[in-house]
Amino acid sequence: MKTIKYLSAGLSICACTCLVNNMPTKAETSSPAVTVTTGNWNRQSVMDVARKVADWQIKDYPDNQYAKSEPRGWVPGALYMGMYDWAELSNDNTYYDWLRKIFNRQSWQVANRMYHADDVCIAQTYIDFYNKEKNENMLKPTIARADWVVNNPSNGSMDLDYSKGSTIERWTWCDALFMAPGVYTRLYTLTGNRKYMHFADGEFRATYNYLYDKDEHLFYRDSRYFDQREANGKKVFWGRGNGWVIGGLAEILKTLPASDTEYRPFYLSLFKEMSERLAGLQGKDGYWHASLLDPDSYPSPETSATGFVVYGLAYGINQGYLPADQYLPIVKKGWEALVAAVEADGKLGWVQPVGADPKKVTREMTELYGPGAFLMAACEIYKLADK
Repeated sequence: MKTIKYLSAGLSICACTCLVNNMPTKAETSSPAVTVTTGNWNRQSVMDVARKVADWQIKDYPDNQYAKSEPRGWVPGALYMGMYDWAELSNDNTYYDWLRKIFNRQSWQVANRMYHADDVCIAQTYIDFYNKEKNENMLKPTIARADWVVNNPSNGSMDLDYSKGSTIERWTWCDALFMAPGVYTRLYTLTGNRKYMHFADGEFRATYNYLYDKDEHLFYRDSRYFDQREANGKKVFWGRGNGWVIGGLAEILKTLPASDTEYRPFYLSLFKEMSERLAGLQGKDGYWHASLLDPDSYPSPETSATGFVVYGLAYGINQGYLPADQYLPIVKKGWEALVAAVEADGKLGWVQPVGADPKKVTREMTELYGPGAFLMAACEIYKLADK
C-alpha cells in the first residue's frame, strides 16, 4: 500500500425542546399483514424483492429532492451503501454502473463541511469501489478529507446545539456512528495506518460515553433528549437512531482487519449488548417502531429502523456473533415485515422522513436511506435464507 500511504501524506494538507406526539389515525397506522412464511424465506425470493426495490429506487432517484440538492450527502449516501452491497450480491454490472456514473459526476468528492460526519458517509462506498477497481482517483478526495480531520481534530462540545457550529464537528448525535466510523475503519484496513483507527475509536468512545444509556442499552439521539420523556413516561429512544448505531457497528466489525484484537473486542461487546436489547423491542408486527420504548404512541410500521436492525442482527448471525436459535426467528419476522411494506412496483413504504426523534409515519412515505437499509438487510438475509 505504498501508493496509498504516499497519497495520504501528500494530500493531508488539502483541504425542539419537547416532543410532540403526532398521533396518527387508525387508517394511517394500519400495518401490513405480517406472517412468517416460507415463501419469502428462500434465496430466490430475496433476490427478486431486492431487485424490485433497487430498480424502483433507481427509477425514482432523479426526482428525489436529496438526490438533486445533496447528491454527496448522507441521505443518498446510505442508499449508495445498500446499492453497492446489492451490486456485489447480484453480480450485475447495471448497479455498479449506476453508482459509478453518479460518483464520476461528483468527481469522487465528499460533501463540503470539513468535520461533519454526515458529509463523509458517501466515502464508505468510494473506498469499497477503490478496493474493487484500484483506481486511485476514487480515493484521493477521501484521504485528503480524512487526513485533514485526523491532523486537526475538533475540541467542540459534545452537547449538540445547532446554533453553535462547533458542536456538530464532533460525533454528537448517534446517527454519526453510522456515517463516519466506517470511513476510518476502511482506511485503517486499506493503508495499515493506525492514525485512522486511533481517531475513530476516540471519537466513537466519546459519543458512547455521552449518549449511551448504560441501563437501557440504547443510545439517545443527542443531548437534547436526556430529560425528555414519551407519553408513557419512558425515555426517548429513537428507532432509526438506534438502527443507525447497530448498522454502524456492523460496518465497523465488517471492515476492521480480521486479525485485529485491539479494537474489535469493544465494538463486538457493544454490538452484542445492543443486539440483545433491540431483539426484545421488536413489535408483534415484526417492525421496530419510531419510538422504541413507547410504540403505542407510534404504532405504524417504520421500515428504516427495521431495515437497519434486521441488517445488524442478520450480519451478527452470519458471523457467528449471535446465536441463530435465539435471533433467527426475530430476523425472519423482521424480514417478512420489510417485504410486506414493499409495494407491487418496488416502492418501499413506511419510511420515516428525515428527522431526529419519533414522528408519525404513513404508508406512502419513503426516502433514500430506507431502500438503502433494505438492500443491506437483503444481502445478509440471502446468506441465511434456505436455512
